[in-house]
Amino acid sequence: MTALSPTPGPVGTGIAGSALPAPPPGWNLDADVVVVGSGVAGLTAALRCAAGGARTVVVTKARLNAGSTRWAQGGVAAALGEGDSPEQHLDDTLVAGAGLCDENAVRALVTEGPAAVRRLIDAGANFDLSSDTGEIALTREGGHHRNRIAHAGGDATGAEISRALVGAVREQGIRTIENALVLDLLKDAEGHTAGVTLHVMGEGQHDGVGAVRAPAVVLATGGMGQVFAATTNPAVSTGDGVALALRAGAEVSDLEFVQFHPTVLYLGPDAEGQQPLISEAVRGEGAHLVDADGVRFMQGAHPLAELAPRDIVAKGIMRHSAQQGTDHMYLDARHFGAAMWETRFPTILAACRDHGIDPVTQHVPVAPAAHFASGGIRTDLTGRTTVPGLYACGEAACTGVHGANRLGSNSLLEGLVFAERIAESVLASGRALPGPAVDSRGAGATLLPATARTRIQHIMTAGAGVLRSAHSLSTAADRLAALATTAAEKHPEPGVDTWETTNLHLVAQVLVAAALRREETRGCHWREDFPDRDDEKWRRHLIVTVDSAAQPSAQFTLRTTQTTAFPAIVAPPKEQQ
Repeated sequence: MTALSPTPGPVGTGIAGSALPAPPPGWNLDADVVVVGSGVAGLTAALRCAAGGARTVVVTKARLNAGSTRWAQGGVAAALGEGDSPEQHLDDTLVAGAGLCDENAVRALVTEGPAAVRRLIDAGANFDLSSDTGEIALTREGGHHRNRIAHAGGDATGAEISRALVGAVREQGIRTIENALVLDLLKDAEGHTAGVTLHVMGEGQHDGVGAVRAPAVVLATGGMGQVFAATTNPAVSTGDGVALALRAGAEVSDLEFVQFHPTVLYLGPDAEGQQPLISEAVRGEGAHLVDADGVRFMQGAHPLAELAPRDIVAKGIMRHSAQQGTDHMYLDARHFGAAMWETRFPTILAACRDHGIDPVTQHVPVAPAAHFASGGIRTDLTGRTTVPGLYACGEAACTGVHGANRLGSNSLLEGLVFAERIAESVLASGRALPGPAVDSRGAGATLLPATARTRIQHIMTAGAGVLRSAHSLSTAADRLAALATTAAEKHPEPGVDTWETTNLHLVAQVLVAAALRREETRGCHWREDFPDRDDEKWRRHLIVTVDSAAQPSAQFTLRTTQTTAFPAIVAPPKEQQ
């Protein structure tokens, strides 16, 4: 497979069709809006929609508090401190995004962010307070020039936010369907969103495949870190929302920009699955990155040293490791002392000690691992996608805020701000229940067996990890295509494992195609064969769509935008809204 030029055109084969093979729905619910996902973005959208009088249903893959939000350690970035301002937050975000942020989206984030955080506090979230002032305690992370990270429980910010939002959802009596894997989008004859199909795992009020009919669907399904062998993401992060959106015909953008967190606890070369995160806040409080000899290698590499943007730090670790013939570096925070570790970073301290490492007295081995998808389902500033009635927010979305590299602790803030914007849009639409859904099950995707999951992860880690090249990406593309060809011959049975694996395969193929097309190094996309940033040719977004008409071997199309701003999402005719 040869490198692709940055011109529109279909590429690839073996990608999913318009629907996952599944039994017809055996039960139905009606709602005004169905929110898929129960992290900060999903629950905020649900709470705001319900408060506005919309019949709201929350669908979540596991329990309400089991998504990525609960694992967030660092905190929420917002201009809350003295001397800080939204303009300074905007500047730091634009720098981290390496020239690809949509400035209008970033401005919305940083100007509306402080009030959104205060509303989160009103909803019951308890942030850590300064012992000196009694105000919210603020710390700093990589890429930030001000202390603007609000945290809770030391390093348990996500868990506290999840606790508060789950409690609010239950207090309001919002209908929830837990342990449910969303399958596909339903559309009516006009192509407008008509709800979702889903499979409920286990006994309960509903079981098996069913449908929630609604004129508005909000995808807040989180990330896709499980497409790689080692990640900080929980097991539920299999790219389900992005895969659903692609099969529904929505545009996906910038999927090549996967952020690899630079400091993940190194558990050995064969470690797989979710790995313990060592929050950037540890470096924000003064920890140093060192090699085995105790030398600080980030000094001189960037003016902010260990607090450089994450892509810079990850590359620094990879380069220095390669020079020394190893695959990891170390974090030195022994000078914190036991008291600080126990009060500021109790979660991280416990995780390290569980693996036989005491950061109070020892260096902590660290290496980059897949952490956050800066790209996702393309949206406008109200969260609308290119499919009428379909919205996306949180890590599943590409709002333009993160550009080529997310600034630390902007993700929770993005979930808050854009979920609120989505709720305003949904409530303003006032659309009645959609017409009958069109059955698309006849154009089903080729399911991959559950055993292919590990194979996908190894292919992606080897070919599309921190270091990429035309050779590694082409090899990955060929191997992913071969998996689909083999799967077509085996006809695995529909089920949660095969559906998840098929979703992973779809997003993996799109990610690889986008990474192969972008012939430059920018942000967290590092091409060894194109080591320089090329603004003239590549300071623009890559947009991908799947052509489901070319069954059984569907193709997808990549095109580039003309500027860093996303093209406008055309609203459906008024009579369809």
